[in-house]
Amino acid sequence: MHKQFVFFSGLAIMISIVLGAMGAHVLKSMLNPDQFNSFEVAVKYQGFLSMGVFILALNIEQFSFSMKGILTAMLIGMLLFSGSIYLLIAFKTFHLPTTFVGPITPIGGLVTIISWCIFLYRLIKN
Repeated sequence: MHKQFVFFSGLAIMISIVLGAMGAHVLKSMLNPDQFNSFEVAVKYQGFLSMGVFILALNIEQFSFSMKGILTAMLIGMLLFSGSIYLLIAFKTFHLPTTFVGPITPIGGLVTIISWCIFLYRLIKN
């Protein structure tokens, strides 16, 4: 099971590297400064959060509690947070309505924060 988390977090790391390079070389001239800053935030958080899941998944046997739900929540939170920012930028660029996408970003952030809090609580508790 942990191989799936290693794979998906590794894939997310790779995608963040590709998006970061694409942003630096292509999107910087296409986006306004606020959009580009938001894009950079999404790429950075995707990379950071994915790396955290990657490291935890590689060390899953070190924990005396189940990590499946925690790692799943971490990946979902990262996808919702960064993915919604990518969508917001794309929708704004193409002048599409963003009303339904905007609220997803803080939900993703909250899922991420809660999943890390649960991990740390279980780590201290066990």
